[in-house]
Amino acid sequence: MLRAIIVLAFGKCYLLNIKRLIMKKVLQIAFLLLFIVAGCGPSSKITSTWKADNASPKKFKKIVVVGIIREADRTLREKMEQHLAADLRDLGYDATCSCDEYNPKTFENMTEDQVIGKMRNAGVDAVLTVVLLDKTKERYYVPGRVRYTPYVVYHNRFWIYTRTVYDRIYTEGYYAEDTKYFWETNLYDLTENGQQLIYSAQSQSFDPISSETLGHEYGQMIAKDMVKNNVLMDLKKNTVMKAM
Repeated sequence: MLRAIIVLAFGKCYLLNIKRLIMKKVLQIAFLLLFIVAGCGPSSKITSTWKADNASPKKFKKIVVVGIIREADRTLREKMEQHLAADLRDLGYDATCSCDEYNPKTFENMTEDQVIGKMRNAGVDAVLTVVLLDKTKERYYVPGRVRYTPYVVYHNRFWIYTRTVYDRIYTEGYYAEDTKYFWETNLYDLTENGQQLIYSAQSQSFDPISSETLGHEYGQMIAKDMVKNNVLMDLKKNTVMKAM
């Protein structure tokens, strides 16, 4: 009888321990999923915006996107220009990037008036510039850690022991690197007495996965912000609403 009671008590204790271990694993997986989801968020954010007092949504005939980024990051410049132009086209504007419209030496030895005149002659009445103000890299050390999960029930039987005890887990330390980009994007209206700055936004991008991802996120972010601030309008949406 006593033996049966001991076995029953031990069985309950063992099941309770297994339940605790399962719950702990579930919580670990839940925290991991939350971390992954958080890491999938956008890498760019706008830190400040400005618009001219007289700025109002306007239907420009043609917008050219000009990236001012050093030659070493030429691929990044092209991605930023292409995605910004594509997102402007999604709003219904005729937009193109300078990497497709002009070659790198098009404006060499030209004065400001000559550049503006050349653009106007090509039907351009607005220019959206994207400037990489700064790019920093931060290298930091992620230390190794030793984690030990203690067991609640100890028994001298191998089968039970292997299910109630965890080995020490050692993860070696390593160096990681984060890259931060600091941007400024300006929209110029070329139809107003030469040229007028009507919108400006400063933003940051933190450790993007790739230049393709960065360009995609940034283009959508800026296009939405210009519509939100009544600098541009969603021409496609307005057309659909009028049709209804």
